Amino acid sequence: QVQLVESGGGLVQAGGSLRLSCAASGRTFSRYCMGWFRQAPGKEREFVAAISWNSDSTMYADSVKGRFTISRDNAKNTVYLQMNSLKPEDTAVYYCAAYAVGDYELGNVGSRVYEYRYWGQGTQVTVSS
Repeated sequence: QVQLVESGGGLVQAGGSLRLSCAASGRTFSRYCMGWFRQAPGKEREFVAAISWNSDSTMYADSVKGRFTISRDNAKNTVYLQMNSLKPEDTAVYYCAAYAVGDYELGNVGSRVYEYRYWGQGTQVTVSS
């Protein structure tokens, strides 16, 4: 089992920045693709960004391209989401997620909710106008 704990959320004005962190514990010797998703009130959970285990591949939702950057530090078992030029529509609960990959899938990234087996509890991001 893997436990994921997000941190770094908060209240920020439009145009500001936040950096989210997700610390993994448990079976961290396994290899995982890591992703960030978000869910606004009354809306479905949506993909934000993902990064492969070896960091060779990243993927972003069109709505955040050029503003958000995902990165990871496997030595620290941590994945990050740097969010710049934040907009009120970025307001949501942000979730960290993970799924295991095999030795020949180290460059894989996924964007579908159903692909991810492990989820954190979420951290609130609120962007005021």
